[in-house]
Amino acid sequence: MSGQKIGIVGSGLIGRAWAMLFAAAGYRVELYDLVASQVDAALVEIRSELHRLAAKGTLRGQRSAEEQSALISGCGQLEQLVAGAMHIQECVPEQLALKRTLYGQLDVLLEPHTVVASSTSTFMPSLYTAELKQRAQMLVAHPLNPPYYIPLVELVPAPWTDQPVVERTRQLMLTLGQRPVVLKREVQGFATNRIQYAILNEVWRLVGGGVLSVADADRVLSEGLGLRYALMGALETAHLNAPDGIADYVARFGGEIAAVSASYGPTPDMRGEWETLTQIARQCDELVPLTALPQRRAAREEFLTRLSTLKRQLP
Repeated sequence: MSGQKIGIVGSGLIGRAWAMLFAAAGYRVELYDLVASQVDAALVEIRSELHRLAAKGTLRGQRSAEEQSALISGCGQLEQLVAGAMHIQECVPEQLALKRTLYGQLDVLLEPHTVVASSTSTFMPSLYTAELKQRAQMLVAHPLNPPYYIPLVELVPAPWTDQPVVERTRQLMLTLGQRPVVLKREVQGFATNRIQYAILNEVWRLVGGGVLSVADADRVLSEGLGLRYALMGALETAHLNAPDGIADYVARFGGEIAAVSASYGPTPDMRGEWETLTQIARQCDELVPLTALPQRRAAREEFLTRLSTLKRQLP
């Protein structure tokens, strides 16, 4: 499919990352934004970032930074973006009314072969496609941030999304070097956020309850569970942690898992727990001051780049 046209709606951080991923795989990318003046600035930023990655030796794909940059162009009209596109990746802000308006416009313009995937991390696709004629061609393709360094993409169909559309999108993600997972049905929060929120809620309880400091709670993940989970998931980890696999693991530890899980209590509403929030915010700021967040994000991206390189060397 390399060489075909990809349309991207939204020129923010995620839209620019998608543009770079598609260009790295040889697709022709057209970038459109609801605020037209932002497209030119995004193209300058993309070109600069591609050259920065090339200088560091972390540019994806076989083409040079200049060749990849030449594959990405701006587009001033939504009609122009849709014409001839095999895939449109929507990356507009997380506002449901905005998405509904945009998808209503796309519904009129879509060609029969064009798939529309949303980068949303918030909204199930049924919330903004239910009334559309072309809704069978629409789904979610939610990347993790930063998508250039983290390969996971969650594919979430609406109840009416055609199965061939899901499979075609899965294959497309594979051509980019991404690693798609397919949800068999839509669910609020998708998979990644549901798992992430479960961890965050328990960390919140432990810190708020005076069991652990912020630094130690995070160390449980960064120096413990996270090292295992960077290689394999929770179920395979459990499968390996008992002599005879996961059935043996549940036989040995299932009672403990149930007892500990029953002690968690109600899900915290972090917005109203001001004392805990103040405590956690203070400790987080001690760990990484707000002025140092850009440098810490850059360090995270450097680490993810090296980790991705290592993982590709493993069977």
